[in-house]
Amino acid sequence: MGDGELIVLRETGGRVYAFSKSGGERRIRGVGRIDPAIVIGNLEIGNSITIGTKTFVRMTPGLPELRTAMVRRAQVITPKDAGFMISWMGIGQNDRVLEAGFGSGGLAMHIARSLGPGGTLISVERREEHSSVGKENMLRCAEAFPGMPTWTLLERDVVGCAEEVASLIGELDAVILDMPEPWTAIPEMATILRLGGRLACYCPSPEQLAKSWATVEDSGLTVDWAGELMERRWTLTKRGGARPGNTPIGHTALLLIAEKGPKGDEEE
Repeated sequence: MGDGELIVLRETGGRVYAFSKSGGERRIRGVGRIDPAIVIGNLEIGNSITIGTKTFVRMTPGLPELRTAMVRRAQVITPKDAGFMISWMGIGQNDRVLEAGFGSGGLAMHIARSLGPGGTLISVERREEHSSVGKENMLRCAEAFPGMPTWTLLERDVVGCAEEVASLIGELDAVILDMPEPWTAIPEMATILRLGGRLACYCPSPEQLAKSWATVEDSGLTVDWAGELMERRWTLTKRGGARPGNTPIGHTALLLIAEKGPKGDEEE
């Protein structure tokens, strides 16, 4: 890597900070006012450095570190839900994926790591104040990871964008809709989804799930899976056993995943 490499520091206690080595002296929130090229210099991965009153260890910039240190504005889809959708939808090397509701880029970071250099990711976000934050997080990923997919950010409403998307990439292997009214985009997205491709909706409320479900079926798709994922963390006890932690059972959203199957397949 050159001077533009990404630096990741972990503070004693677990907080993680990510920033570019280039750019000269500046204030880095949580770290202090430094010139990373001079202060961090050639500090090896795993070695520690004291800046002011804080001690940091330089870490390899992996996805967990970048996710922890990411700049946030919009709420992000958690690894629990992101991992499930990517796995269930079969998203992988060389796929063509569209996500609407790019926000801070949390889901896009996970998808990008799955696609590889032969893949294509199109992110759609109509709010500039969100897309600018998400873009910063994706650029960090590009600095840190070799083999990123082709990534395009469309700063517009996803409704009405099918023709533009088709001109960029043709058919899609997967579509994920993280937006207040996914049913407005489902019929259009279904037309550019390949046979066997899958569409997912991230729905905060049961009403959104029900309306999305009905629209999916009206659009000729078949629901593969719908429901919620519950998370409960465990901790070690003083006596050496294990018990559920004090963190409550975690519900984040309702998920719906549907497939574009052959015509008439649902009647068989």
